[in-house]
This record gives sequence, C-alpha cells and structure tokens, in this order.
Amino acid sequence: MKSGRFACALLLIALLALAGCGYYFPHVYDGPEQVVYMPDWENRTSKLGLDNRIYQVLARWFQKSEAVQLTKERGGADYILAGEIVGIDLPSVSWDGVSRASGVNVKLVVRYVLKDLKSGKIVWEVPSKLYTADYTEKKISAAGDELALREIVDDIAEDIYMGTLHRIRRQQAKEPTSGKGQFAE
Repeated sequence: MKSGRFACALLLIALLALAGCGYYFPHVYDGPEQVVYMPDWENRTSKLGLDNRIYQVLARWFQKSEAVQLTKERGGADYILAGEIVGIDLPSVSWDGVSRASGVNVKLVVRYVLKDLKSGKIVWEVPSKLYTADYTEKKISAAGDELALREIVDDIAEDIYMGTLHRIRRQQAKEPTSGKGQFAE
C-alpha cells in the first residue's frame, strides 16, 4: 500500500514539475479570449472555390482553441486576418526517360496579413509564400491536382493558425496591465 502511495506522489510531483517548466501546447491558446475576423480572400486564380476551402480548413484549425474565435463579422473582432491567393500552377508534369509522366507538382502562392484592430498595427505579414505538393507516378490521376491542393490547403491553414497564435501570444505579453489588481482601490 505504501508503494502505491509513493508512486502516486512521484507521479503528482512529476506532473507539477512538468507544469512548472513553462510547457504549453502550441496548438492551443489559453489567454484572454480573442476574435479574429477573416474576410473572404481574394482569389486571383481560375480555381473556383479555393478561397472558401481555405476558410473552411482554417475554421477547423481555429476550433482547437476555445479562446480564439474565427469569424466573418468585423464587429467586436480583435484582429483581422486578410489573405490573397496570388497564383496557382496546376499541374506541372515531369517526364521520365520513356515519355511517361513521373510526377505532378502543384504550386500555390498566397499572401496574408494579421492586423491588430485596436492599435491598427500589422503584427504579422507574409507578402508571398509558395506552397508545393509533389505526387509520384502512382498517384497521378485526374484527381491528382485535387489531392495536391488538399495537402497544400492543410499546410497553409496550419501555418496561418500556428503563426496567428504565436503573434497573439506575443501581443498579449507586450500589453501593459491596467494596474487594477486585487489591491486597487
């Protein structure tokens, strides 16, 4: 019985030590609630619905943090996340020595910016970012570009979500406290 209590005590101490190390889950923001307004992205490509697909995947990523909400309404938002799909290359096919397609290379270029609506300052700007997805001969089909785009959109959404959380954390760390603590009169 004593060894069971000892093991539980050790486990509790280990958990407390881990919590005290400043470890956090990078996919989750646990600070004060923040609202990120994301208007429709400009889609300068011929690929219809790509802007909507990016929004949907981003919305799923933002559901990981209860304290950060993604919205299509500007009112009450703390940040604006605006983006543009600049270009797409669908598909680039590479050929092997016997005139067979050996790979599909899909390229998508985007740009985006995160702006603090309270201060009007840009907290993060990516003026141009190229995303690519390669597919080998085994995966080349009529749906190959769709598979590649799905992978690219997932990568874009994860990058934007993680980058947004990082910038929000930094903004929260910079904000001075109001001076009204438990001892304020």
